[in-house]
Amino acid sequence: MRRLSGRIRLGGMTSLDHLVIVARSLDDGVAWCEATLGITPAPGGAHPNMGTHNRLFAVSSERFPMSYAEVLAVDASATRPNRPRWFDLDDPKLQGTAVPFLAAYAVRSPDAEATHAVFVARGLDPGPLTAASRLTPRGTLEWKLTIPTDGKRLLAGVVPAIIQWGAVHPNDSLPASGVTLESLSAAHPRAADLAALGLGEVTITDGPPDLVATFATPKGRVVLESRGR
Repeated sequence: MRRLSGRIRLGGMTSLDHLVIVARSLDDGVAWCEATLGITPAPGGAHPNMGTHNRLFAVSSERFPMSYAEVLAVDASATRPNRPRWFDLDDPKLQGTAVPFLAAYAVRSPDAEATHAVFVARGLDPGPLTAASRLTPRGTLEWKLTIPTDGKRLLAGVVPAIIQWGAVHPNDSLPASGVTLESLSAAHPRAADLAALGLGEVTITDGPPDLVATFATPKGRVVLESRGR
């Protein structure tokens, strides 16, 4: 397996924003967090246009400042959206996954359009930028996020979504969770193209598709990965 540098940033433009942990249901995801990480994730919210909902927990560390993880699941009480759900959540194989797993990640940019153009130039288009917002007790969250029109993750999730936040970021109000992200790596046969994107502190390796995140938690070190799912 050949390791490539993923630490040359796009002119300092991108940094890890958040990890997406897919669960069969939100209750399953919370139970998994409590049993595996030793924490209960904070309340999140619903995404009516996607038919999903989430819970959040901060994972910020010196290497990955202002980062968090979301536990994401289909909201069974929501009206089915008139478009495919994001992050492959309509895929029956993912819906049948018994244990939550690391499905995707997003990088933060102050100029999402410019960052998106760099991705497209490398032949790695993560989908059009879509504006969204969500009311919270602490203010309105507003963001732009790349979402493929077919809802499918690009290259099994090793190509990140691009996100640009408004004035409020989830980490502004998330309490310390006791979990910190130590490392994040992405593997794929197209590692050279991934490395050229400059994905902050994400380590890029040449190999079968995989995302691997290592956390320090109250339960000790925990490794979460996608294994190409």
